[in-house]
Amino acid sequence: MPSFKYGTAAELFPAPIRKKKRAGFAYRRFDTAAAAVKFAVEELPADSLNGAYLQVENARFDQAGIRTLYYSAEFPLPRKAPRPVETAEADAA
Repeated sequence: MPSFKYGTAAELFPAPIRKKKRAGFAYRRFDTAAAAVKFAVEELPADSLNGAYLQVENARFDQAGIRTLYYSAEFPLPRKAPRPVETAEADAA
């Protein structure tokens, strides 16, 4: 299987609107698939990413596919550091 081309242009489509609840973002086109994947994982709220899809050439990726591309060893961009887990002890201090 050939490796994914992160430098290819990509389109990110929002989830369909259900029950008048807006998806939280609108269609966006990106110069590179890497930028689209990074935006989807790091910037979109989880409920907006759920149901959205990424179109790269003739391939379509759902939420799981987008996350797989993001966590791949081949992902070319720096990833955002994970947020620290907040605990009740930290809040009490």
